Amino acid sequence: MKRSIIIAVMCLLSLASCKPVKTITASVPAHEEDGVIVLETPAREPGQESALGMKCEPLDTVRIGFVGIGGRGTAAVQRYTYLDNVRVVALCDENPARVDACNEILANAGLPQAAGYVGSEAYKELCERDDIDLVYIAPDWLDHVPVALCAMNNGKHAANEVPGAMTIEDCWAIVNTSEKTRRHCMMLENCCYDFFEMAALNMAQQGVFGEVYHVEGAYIHFLAEDWGFSEPWRIDYNMAHRGDNYPTHGLGPIAQVLDIHRGDKFDYLVSMDTPSYNGKVAAKRYRDSDECLDGDHTISLIRTEKGKVVEVQHNVYAYRPYTRMFQLTGTEGFANKYPIEQISVKGISGHREVSKEVMDSLLNAYKFDFVMEIEDKAREVGGHGGMDFIMDYRLVYCLHNGLPLDQDVYDAAEWSCVQELSRISLENGSKPVKVPDFARGDWNVVKGFRYAFKD
Repeated sequence: MKRSIIIAVMCLLSLASCKPVKTITASVPAHEEDGVIVLETPAREPGQESALGMKCEPLDTVRIGFVGIGGRGTAAVQRYTYLDNVRVVALCDENPARVDACNEILANAGLPQAAGYVGSEAYKELCERDDIDLVYIAPDWLDHVPVALCAMNNGKHAANEVPGAMTIEDCWAIVNTSEKTRRHCMMLENCCYDFFEMAALNMAQQGVFGEVYHVEGAYIHFLAEDWGFSEPWRIDYNMAHRGDNYPTHGLGPIAQVLDIHRGDKFDYLVSMDTPSYNGKVAAKRYRDSDECLDGDHTISLIRTEKGKVVEVQHNVYAYRPYTRMFQLTGTEGFANKYPIEQISVKGISGHREVSKEVMDSLLNAYKFDFVMEIEDKAREVGGHGGMDFIMDYRLVYCLHNGLPLDQDVYDAAEWSCVQELSRISLENGSKPVKVPDFARGDWNVVKGFRYAFKD
């Protein structure tokens, strides 16, 4: 009898000390399994099929409509005047002066004027045109997905600026729409085309680093003093959203190295953040608000299906140098781009970095052939040192030749979903959150990331 009473009292005390389970706030249905938060995967609708390796009809001339021609969009129009097999057909923005300015760029390049569309929903009319193949999307973050969905549903390919989507619900929307319409939806992650990252990717693919098992990426870029005049919507988003609000610059290149959804996949994520210090200062300065939900520094760890570890960081408030980290650690070597470029290789340098001369020799030796062909022109045209132009070149090349794109819709979803997943983890005491399998079980069908080329 005494033993039963003691057990009952212990159980009551245990229940009393337990905190109530927090309601999981997510854009899709979610539940908890064995301490891990799981977001439900929607079933494919009838007639919908995987977009892995999707090829579309070759396009002799890629006819483009630009939606959102602020700083990023205008720079893209400028770069596209240097590309073959393209024609800028239409320009869309809420500000008519931007349409005029981009048409002036076309005129200065000796190219025909593009049709202009002005207004917050004018993109719908642009997407309905029958003489556009690709819609290049560069408005504010929240408008990326609505325009991409409209483009694909009207038979156009979509090229979305980063982030590709803002919520898990939106990630599934672009995946499902691409699978249903058989139109490409590429996120324009330019950092995948930086010269060091591409050479290191090739080295990893050739086994120079052995088995790569730990990678790091980041977006650490002091922006808090720019928000008064540049991208004012960005501070509004950070004030209202906790988590890694801009993950793809750091995540994209390292995900390609790990062959994500091409032999491995993200399994689960855990995030931690600091309090908001400088974020609150910026909120007070520019919005007269005492609240900023985004912590100054956010760190997310992702474990892959094969047990590899990904670290991603976000900080736009710190007085520190810019870095995307980009670090690869393998069983036989190491590469690091920030704060200084370093490479070490077993058999050449052991655990020490190689000399600058040897590193430069390695980076040159492992340039992809297409990079060697386009590098001089890319550096001349520019766009973050040339990587933007290489991204544009590859997009047009693949569309022109009817090839799978370097970044597919699953990349856009996998890299962008870290925004909401990190918030969910943070709001639930840094609990692990399952990363959705956007390829729906097909993550191991394609064997390794590779650029596509015509025969």
